[in-house]
Amino acid sequence: MPNTHTEGKSKPENGTIMENFMEKEEVKGLSEEELTSRIASLMQSMKSSDPEEIERVRAIVKKNVSFFERSAFAAYLLMNAAKPARQERRKEREKAEKTERADKIEKQEGQKEQEPQKAEKAIPAGAKTIYIDVGKMKHLYPKDLSKRLQAELGITRDDIYMIRIHDKYSFVTMSEENCQKAIDKLTGQDINGRIAKVAFSNK
Repeated sequence: MPNTHTEGKSKPENGTIMENFMEKEEVKGLSEEELTSRIASLMQSMKSSDPEEIERVRAIVKKNVSFFERSAFAAYLLMNAAKPARQERRKEREKAEKTERADKIEKQEGQKEQEPQKAEKAIPAGAKTIYIDVGKMKHLYPKDLSKRLQAELGITRDDIYMIRIHDKYSFVTMSEENCQKAIDKLTGQDINGRIAKVAFSNK
């Protein structure tokens, strides 16, 4: 009778152990099919193992794990036995996803190469290019320079054929008349903290 009473009180505890175990994140990632397959594999290996060694380990488990915790203990061992296979599948999946991403990027790059390039603005005959000794290092950018040229010279954006900004200097291509105006207007002006030198480019 005492044993029966003890077992009756311990069963809810066993249920709590199993519920807590099943809530673990590791178990959530293992499907029933995966666990069933792993159990079958382990059972097959057990049948071909040394019975005496199995009995020795079984006695140690019996001694150190209470009766009502053994099912949870067995489930925990199964979970850990299934981890390597699951990790290997995860690695294979990540590798496949990485390859798929690389293929997608390569495809996109190939499509870009096939797209027709935007035609550059035609530069009229007789156009000239000026050199300005201010560039990116002084935070000068094409849009800013274009606006300044339009304001200083009284021209439109269409009158500016090309602007190229480098680290320490810039090139602007316009009609010879507008280039001369830019030289006269901008030389000696403060452009982003630098006294500008402007001249016709030799290039």
